[in-house]
Amino acid sequence: MKFATAVTILSLATASAFVPTTISTSRATCLYSGVPGGWTPGSGGGGGWDDNSSSGGGTGWGAPAAPAPAPAAPSGWGAPPAPAPAPANGGWGAPMGGAAPADNGWGGGGMGAAAPAVAPPAPAPASNEGNANPFGTKSLDWGGNDNDPSSKTVRLRDRLNEVDTERRKNEEEAANRERAAEIRKEERQKKIDYMNNMPDSQPAGTVEEFMFKEGVQDQLDKLDRELVGLVPVKKRVKEIASLLVLDKMRRKLGFETAVPSLHMCFTGAPGTGKTTVAVRMGQILAKMGYSRKGHVVLATRDDLVGQYVGHTAPKTKEMIKKAMGGVLLVDEAYYLYNAANDRDYGQESIEILLNVMENQQEDLVVALAGYKDRMDKFFSYIPGMMSRIGNHIDFPNYSADELVQIASVMARELEYDIDDNAYPVFKAYIEKRMTLPFFSNARTVRNAMDRARMNSAIRTFERFAINGENGGICTVSDLKKIQADDFQVLLDDINNADVSKRIFS
Repeated sequence: MKFATAVTILSLATASAFVPTTISTSRATCLYSGVPGGWTPGSGGGGGWDDNSSSGGGTGWGAPAAPAPAPAAPSGWGAPPAPAPAPANGGWGAPMGGAAPADNGWGGGGMGAAAPAVAPPAPAPASNEGNANPFGTKSLDWGGNDNDPSSKTVRLRDRLNEVDTERRKNEEEAANRERAAEIRKEERQKKIDYMNNMPDSQPAGTVEEFMFKEGVQDQLDKLDRELVGLVPVKKRVKEIASLLVLDKMRRKLGFETAVPSLHMCFTGAPGTGKTTVAVRMGQILAKMGYSRKGHVVLATRDDLVGQYVGHTAPKTKEMIKKAMGGVLLVDEAYYLYNAANDRDYGQESIEILLNVMENQQEDLVVALAGYKDRMDKFFSYIPGMMSRIGNHIDFPNYSADELVQIASVMARELEYDIDDNAYPVFKAYIEKRMTLPFFSNARTVRNAMDRARMNSAIRTFERFAINGENGGICTVSDLKKIQADDFQVLLDDINNADVSKRIFS
């Protein structure tokens, strides 16, 4: 079929319009007048439409100066029956019966044989350094921000490093423990060899040397001076001191030693010297190295037990913290437990004390004090407390003669002189007072001495200040003297007072 019709291309309204050009069947040249980057004359893949051959003949529209994307579908004649691969430089269409031309002009073969096909260049491979992902992306790369503290993602490498560090740390600790065990074993073996080779006749020193060197004897002498009577108590204190001294002598030679149970229970009536003995025991323990400070902290239920939930534990621990390195004396300890009330908070305080007495006995001595019958009942409710106390000391009541002697000691400490004829009157007062309720042994004596001092001051004031005796000038002896009349006032108050008021005398 021959096409004799001329095709006229009208120029477009824009600056890039086509110049009217005539294309004939005889290989006419196609010119383009437009903006830069348009088509230029060149050797296209095929000429115009030819009526004699299936291939282009003349000069077609040349290759574009810059590649342009291929349209979704060709326009005009020559639409292929099936999709063809995209041309190398992206043209307006494909030939009617073959592959796309090399330079994508409008030319292309006619109705017959197709122009030679040129394979499209292979796309440049995507960068895939260090990644075997066949899709060409780094899908396994870390996508978080290392500097973001709020990131919740943990890198596997960092986690492995942490685990490795922890493993090495555990191995080092295990090695250190094994080495420490070996060192202890070697030291123990050296001690055993030393003890086996040491003759039994080797001198270890005298007990007196250790007693005086450590200051234990001074504390025992002071206890004898300050405490009148209490022979069983003093004996038990000396027994404990002897154990500590000999234990230290054995330790010096290399014998195996263990800290004995030093928790104590003091039972007895009020005013029998329980607090004084506790103070002396604390000082003895400090001298022997069994206590860091040797001080005594006195506590009652109010100091240990709280009044609401969660209040008891902090109060008890605070008192224990104050007493660490010394002695914690719990006076009237049976008030810590109330058998009639299951919700009483005292049980919590007792449990804390039991734990401390068991696990920290080398740094704290707990002493419980109270009446013997009530303490026995308290131990029946708390058997664990009874088993943790290794020293039970009972303080007996003082006799009348011992109480008179205590009064003499108090007067000497206060720098007073009691007349010899005043002691029988004071003894008569004490014997009378012992038959009345609420007698408190040494505390009653202390109260009587305070009243005797007041009576002496009243008598001296009347003599020299009111009556003007000796011109109002008193001597040192007048200021220090306590006479029988000063105690007679106390005895008269008991004898002459009503029965209901005698207990207050």
